[in-house]
Amino acid sequence: MLCLAAAMAGWVDAVVGGGGLLLLPALLIGLPELSPAHALGTNKAVAVAGTTVSAVTYARRSPVDVRLALRFGVLACGSAALGAAFASAVSKEILQPLIMVLLLAVAIFVVARPEFGTTGGDRVAGRRRRAVALLTAGAGIGFYDGLLGPGTGTFLVIALVSLLHMTMLTASATAKVVNVGTNLGALAVFAAAGTVLWSVAPLMALCNMAGGWAGAHMAIRRGSRFIRLVLLVVVTVLVARLAWDQWWS
Repeated sequence: MLCLAAAMAGWVDAVVGGGGLLLLPALLIGLPELSPAHALGTNKAVAVAGTTVSAVTYARRSPVDVRLALRFGVLACGSAALGAAFASAVSKEILQPLIMVLLLAVAIFVVARPEFGTTGGDRVAGRRRRAVALLTAGAGIGFYDGLLGPGTGTFLVIALVSLLHMTMLTASATAKVVNVGTNLGALAVFAAAGTVLWSVAPLMALCNMAGGWAGAHMAIRRGSRFIRLVLLVVVTVLVARLAWDQWWS
């Protein structure tokens, strides 16, 4: 069950982000005695393998500014490590409702603008927009990934499309490189704290890599409209999951 969840999470994460929606619940259900800290740490150890494979696949087969993506990724790595260090001190009861409101606004925006992420790939963002994107997608979302986590890839895609005029395909490709950085930064902190279950992580990571490879190839083949559809589905599921955690779990 854990390996199947890891493969499915790799596919979803490669297309539009949000693989943790599948992987974290699977770890907590499949291993009932696992602490939340160990679930988060193991999730990062598994996810970093899948995001690396999908990032390489995107970089080889789709138009992506590798230098820009690496710049984002390096900043996100440090920010995610900082977020992971503060993870235990933050009230999720306050953060989760804010995230749900933001996601609902994103869903409404994407539905109201059918062209969002399907056009604009020929527009070049200026230096100011790149600087804002670097702080938002690199530092801000990287910190969030280490701090809380769910939907990081989705937030990255939305930020890159909105701020840098990328298509959904290019944004997904760039987001994967950034996501490798966030996962590495958070994993370093969790590993140092001893909250990674290394007995199951390697096999799950292999399955996550397979899912990531398949998801990246499908996204490249189907294009931005397909990614936009998956984005709406993932945002809906993420809101439902956060609402369950906040009020009904």
